[in-house]
Amino acid sequence: MTEQDEEQPPFLYLVVCAAGVAADVGRLITAAQQRGWRVGVIATPLAMNGFFDVAAVEAQTGLPIRSSWRRPGDPRPFPDPDAVVVAPATFNTVNKWAAGVADTLALGTLCEVVGLGVPVGVLPCVNETLARHPAYQDSLIRLRAMGVRFGAAHDRAAGEEFGWERALNLLD
Repeated sequence: MTEQDEEQPPFLYLVVCAAGVAADVGRLITAAQQRGWRVGVIATPLAMNGFFDVAAVEAQTGLPIRSSWRRPGDPRPFPDPDAVVVAPATFNTVNKWAAGVADTLALGTLCEVVGLGVPVGVLPCVNETLARHPAYQDSLIRLRAMGVRFGAAHDRAAGEEFGWERALNLLD
C-alpha cells in the first residue's frame, strides 16, 4: 500500500435495486459521505430504468454508475470496497444472491464480496407477503450465515420510512 492509498477515504459500494424507494438513494449517499465514505454505485439493470435519477447520483458521487460488466482489459472503475451496502434490496436480488446466481454485475459483485470477507449491510424493501415466502426466509438464513447483516425489512405499503442511514449502522 502506498502513502497515497493510506490517505484515501474508505470506499463503499452501494448496490441499488429496482424498488420505488430507490428514488431517494441520494439520502444514503449523503449520509455515507458525511461519515467519510467515498461512494460508488452499482445498480441492477432494472434499477437503471427510471427508479432513481442517474445523473443526480453520478453528480453526487463524482463517479459513473456501474450496471454492466467491464470488457477484458478495461481498467477497474472503482477501487476494492471496504464495505458494501445493498439498499433497497429486493426479494429477487436477495434470493438470487443467496443461491449464488451472478447474472448481473450487481449480483456478481455481491457474490464476490462475501467471499472476500468485506462487511455487507442490507436494507430489504420487500412487502410483508413476499417476506413470508419460504425461499426468502431460507435466503436470509443462508446470507446471515455468510456474515451478511440485515436491517429490518421495509414495507412501503405499511407507510413506514425507509431509514436509509440504518444501512451504515449495520457496518459498525
